[in-house]
Amino acid sequence: MTEGGKSYEGDMNGSLLAHLQARSLVESYTSDQLYELTDPSKSPSQHFKLYCGADPSAVSLHLGNLLPLMVLLHFRLRGHDVVGLVGGATGMVGDPSGRSTERQQLDSDERNTNVERISEQIRDFLEKGVAYAKSRNFPVAQKGTISSVNNAEWWKNVGFLEFLSKYGKHIRVNQMLARDSVQSRLQSQNGIGYNEFSYQILQAFDFWHLFEREDVNMQIGGNDQWGNITAGIDLIGRLQQHHHLLQKKNVYGMTVPLLTTPKGEKFGKSAGNAIFIDSQLTSPYQLYQYFVNVPDEMVGKLLKLFTLLPINVIDYELLPKHLEDPGLRIAQRVLAREVVDLIHGNGEEMAYITSFLFPTPDQPFTDNVSAETLLKNFRRSGIISQFSAKDFGDTSIDDLKLSTLLSHLLGKSKSETRRLIKAGGVYLGLERKQLEDPDDVVLFDKDNHLIDGKLLLVRTGKQNYHVGEFKE
Repeated sequence: MTEGGKSYEGDMNGSLLAHLQARSLVESYTSDQLYELTDPSKSPSQHFKLYCGADPSAVSLHLGNLLPLMVLLHFRLRGHDVVGLVGGATGMVGDPSGRSTERQQLDSDERNTNVERISEQIRDFLEKGVAYAKSRNFPVAQKGTISSVNNAEWWKNVGFLEFLSKYGKHIRVNQMLARDSVQSRLQSQNGIGYNEFSYQILQAFDFWHLFEREDVNMQIGGNDQWGNITAGIDLIGRLQQHHHLLQKKNVYGMTVPLLTTPKGEKFGKSAGNAIFIDSQLTSPYQLYQYFVNVPDEMVGKLLKLFTLLPINVIDYELLPKHLEDPGLRIAQRVLAREVVDLIHGNGEEMAYITSFLFPTPDQPFTDNVSAETLLKNFRRSGIISQFSAKDFGDTSIDDLKLSTLLSHLLGKSKSETRRLIKAGGVYLGLERKQLEDPDDVVLFDKDNHLIDGKLLLVRTGKQNYHVGEFKE
């Protein structure tokens, strides 16, 4: 039960709910019974099948979506079944929770593409999460399944009149009106449409369908989903009573907190852009750098939220060591490596690249530098661009100006690139030499611009690196 000598015993003993609370992964839950039910020593036969939903309004999940998935991962590691639901049907309607205006509708092709990609991302994240846990010698339970579903599969068979006649009498309008998500919109200038007002019914029916057909007995969601989750629990209770079930089954709900920065902004945003888990949208290197640069006041919490490192190791070993010299960012580097390993499985490669690009006194870069070794690591980082002579038309490769090449690599106009160079904002090579003349010609040899004639290393500003690979 150890990861490199780190014991998981304290994390595995007792109630899983209590452990999730210790990791700050729980905001609200529907029953105190969950303390006992998630404690194997007190409820050894209790089995959960839990799900969380994702809206297909974007092409990829982002960091804010990961908290409920981390809860699913913790349950899966302890032998429970987990399901990711993507709202192919409910995404057509739009969830008003946490929104002051109506969501912009996607066309069906875009929505269907998003459904497929997010379904795959959920499965991939959970499966890689299990592999990540095993690589840390976490005691992963043998049983437990991972699956994903699209609620369009059952909603396509439900007619409007049939739904009203069969389920409408079990839904209370006064309860619907009392939901915070509805109240806030009713009091706003924009109001709320019937489509969004009805959203909670649709999500409640999803819970009922999964309960009845798949034996799902718990729903996980963001804190803004509390009203939708309790609506589902209420509907399931009423339908069980209506069907006179002799053995009424209990269902449960749990929400995760909204994660914000010390400034109160939503965590997972960088300069207004979401940090996605799709490596094509946010490269592993960018993800690594995002976590390396989180503020000290957040790093302890994030280590508990987004890694499986034992809590006692975080509190009594890693953070005290970090506080000895916060400038070394020891805790942030561990966090970044663990998160990239969890999501992409190449955290060590990103750590290698960061050590190369940003060496520190306690972590100097001592490896022998060669283009092949660097390219091997850079290729998976997502920050490498290839270029060849044919990219520059009739210009001879021997006469290629650095400003022309950098314009190509940086995705900037030639005039922008020339201004950046003249302002002293561009550095080249291992020695980080400042480029001064935009009309300098590229010299394809190790002693000048390219490493081994293959790799061009460019830094703009303090931390923005670009890597070019020359293909003959």
